[in-house]
Amino acid sequence: MCSKINNLQVMMMILCLVPENTSKLEYTNIICTSLDTNFSTFDYCYIKPINRTYKYISFKAKLLKTPVTKIKLNFAWFKRVNGYRPFLYNITVDSCRFLKNPSSQPIAEFFYELFRSHSNMNHTCPYDHDIIVDKLSASFLNHKLTKVLPVPEGQYLMETHWFAYDILRASVKFYVLIS
Repeated sequence: MCSKINNLQVMMMILCLVPENTSKLEYTNIICTSLDTNFSTFDYCYIKPINRTYKYISFKAKLLKTPVTKIKLNFAWFKRVNGYRPFLYNITVDSCRFLKNPSSQPIAEFFYELFRSHSNMNHTCPYDHDIIVDKLSASFLNHKLTKVLPVPEGQYLMETHWFAYDILRASVKFYVLIS
């Protein structure tokens, strides 16, 4: 009886000492493209490495024709497997209606929460100012994409297409590595 208890205690100690499997998200590239330069341009779009473990992204889209009252966003997620192949989601959202009631679309709400606190896109239409995402750190996304929504390891592309008045105006591509 005593040896069974000792074996159980040893197994519990081993399980406590084994580190849990954790993933790490890392930015590899960001590409911002203005497809209609009469409507919008990007003042800046970059990844800023502060040190080996801390990076953030920032971009600023300057709206040249304001106010914008009709916006749609297409969000697609790709995984690199012999080229980038569709992975999980490809959704289009009427942004003006979504921002009035974010809980109406849970998937869009999850991805909106990834950058909402680092952006000025936190109100409903109309937009009469520049769109800014400022210092969105990899560690912030790391928690959301590896703990809350466990994503398998690999290289990913998160591609967004921004439509205004049903015309494609801009594209932002986020390349990340989850290891």
